[in-house]
Amino acid sequence: MGRRATPMDGLIHDFLRLFTELDQFLAEFVRDHGTLTYALLFAIVFCETGLVVLPFLPGDSLLFAAGAITVRDVGIDPWITAIVIFIAAVLGDAVNYHIGRWIGPAAFSGRFRWLRRDHLERTQRFFERYGGRAVVLARFVPIVRTFAPFVAGVGAMRYRRFAVFNIVGAALWIAIAFGGGCFFGNIPWVKRNFSVVALGIVFVSVLPIAWEWWMHRRAAKPSEHSP
Repeated sequence: MGRRATPMDGLIHDFLRLFTELDQFLAEFVRDHGTLTYALLFAIVFCETGLVVLPFLPGDSLLFAAGAITVRDVGIDPWITAIVIFIAAVLGDAVNYHIGRWIGPAAFSGRFRWLRRDHLERTQRFFERYGGRAVVLARFVPIVRTFAPFVAGVGAMRYRRFAVFNIVGAALWIAIAFGGGCFFGNIPWVKRNFSVVALGIVFVSVLPIAWEWWMHRRAAKPSEHSP
């Protein structure tokens, strides 16, 4: 006899669907749980932006999928959804900033094994290159989005200045990613190939990381004309 399915199996299955069948999962969740979808979206966005141990949660693709779902007359309102996501994004970054401020420089000492040093250093270089704009730009870059407020809290920026960039970045992120889902998510071709579109969104999002990595590698190579 096979092993009986447990509630944990169901939770794991649903969690994996966030990455493989995001649009179908959200549509079914709205159908089965209605306005509890607001709480689900709040939790995912808050954790992805607020907890440095969860940078792998869906971000841009989640917002795009949420935008597409909310305009289908399924019982949740696009404007309320956008506001909920905005609050979650702003609060998540604020909490992440204060965690970084509390931990301080020890974050870069290797003392905390659950903090990947390469992610921290990559985000630090992002700050060095873009300054305060890094908080806004980081909203559109996976992994960096999660680590940027943390690094800002470690010492890269005062909170009052960070808060302004935090609000502006969250507003732009939602306007572009969520708004894009509202306008383009229900085009027939997009609906039929949503998984491909989601992968495309992730691919475009990680291009800045790939570019930064390539430039860093190029700068690190010794000149061919060096003795």
